[in-house]
Amino acid sequence: MLAILGASGCGKSMTLKCIAGIETPDKGRIVLDDTVLFDSEKRINLKPQKRMTGYLFQQYALFPNMTVLQNVICGVREGTKAEKEQKARKMLDRLHLSGYESKKPKMLSGGQQQRCALARILVNDPKVLLLDEPFSALDSHLRFHTERQVENLIRDFGKTVLFVSHDRDEVFRLTNNIAIMENGLFQTLGEKHEVFNEPTTIGGAILTGCKNISDAYELSPGKVFAEDWGIELSVGTIPEDMKGIGIRMHDVEIEGISTTHFLNEGAEEQETVNRFSCRVVGEIENPFSYSIMLRPEGTEGERYILIDLGKNMWNSMRTDHLTILLPKEKILLLK
Repeated sequence: MLAILGASGCGKSMTLKCIAGIETPDKGRIVLDDTVLFDSEKRINLKPQKRMTGYLFQQYALFPNMTVLQNVICGVREGTKAEKEQKARKMLDRLHLSGYESKKPKMLSGGQQQRCALARILVNDPKVLLLDEPFSALDSHLRFHTERQVENLIRDFGKTVLFVSHDRDEVFRLTNNIAIMENGLFQTLGEKHEVFNEPTTIGGAILTGCKNISDAYELSPGKVFAEDWGIELSVGTIPEDMKGIGIRMHDVEIEGISTTHFLNEGAEEQETVNRFSCRVVGEIENPFSYSIMLRPEGTEGERYILIDLGKNMWNSMRTDHLTILLPKEKILLLK
């Protein structure tokens, strides 16, 4: 299972539609298990029903005036009427929808509608399953429960699954491999922990949840200037195409509070940790925490450095100033 993670409009859904044959690319080539689905030069363009792909629309596209059973039967491509019904009933049973055969889609929950749509796709045993924002139509509580059901279904499916989403948490929970798409191109592709730890691009850092990002340029080997924060930082080896830096909120340490770095052990440690006295310029209340907005003393950068603190902790220590540490090894160097 490969997740395609990207912002709205970057080309995620278009990619799936081109694979499924719903949209026709201007040029290029699409191959599935050695079968050429599309080739602009050879003028090959198989019809959607010939491609053996299973495409799940965001809103499921169930026929509202048909029953659950009738919707699934519509997806069966071959066989007599009796054989089609038998296949449909078996698939409904497999997806735990037995007993709902005579109900209309509007009588189902969001999760049941999704399973009905999946049954209509899987009844033809496709070679690849294409999931386009499969949980976007569900509320947050139902989404989490439905994720587990889909995860089990995918495991049983046992074939390639392409899963499109703009939700980084959803992607992380469901998949092991992630491709980050920006402006129609894959910028990063790899195992999920690697992608989140080293997103490589500014867009990738944003998509994987990094809130502290600044444009930056190299001052000298191992030294950069963060323009948005107005500070100089010690970093690791600087790539030639670096355009910015980032650090995740949970990697920003507060001096004296559960810090792993201590600045009284000599000059060597001073070089690995960036220490800044900051003014507290604002706070954002979240349901269970505060996001604290910090500006390094003596700077007039356009952006703040954000940290996230539990409500009890922040309420017990409210202050106008904090000293923060930005560990060298935690700073992301971004293209």
